[in-house]
Amino acid sequence: MYARSVSIRLKEKSLAEFTLLIEQHALLLVGKQKGFQDELALFVPGGREAVAISLWDEKQNADRYGRNGYLKLLKALSRVIEGTPQVRTFEVCYSTFHKIVALARN
Repeated sequence: MYARSVSIRLKEKSLAEFTLLIEQHALLLVGKQKGFQDELALFVPGGREAVAISLWDEKQNADRYGRNGYLKLLKALSRVIEGTPQVRTFEVCYSTFHKIVALARN
């Protein structure tokens, strides 16, 4: 399983709109992508930082979304985002939610 982490800087006083856009656009768009497993959106209370984490069955599906669907999502979120979000990809080694334990690879 793979995870895409997107660190986002929100425009001032846009958290409520960001949350609404995530519900209306992100979950509908991402949920249709091949290999999508789950989405988590986090924010710093009282701050302007947010992180979105999506879980994928295979690296290829996470990468495909990064090349295609992610750009549509950025467009939908553009009015609440400041700067360029930072994207990182991880291999999941453990998840209680998905009951996953993966061996670390050296």
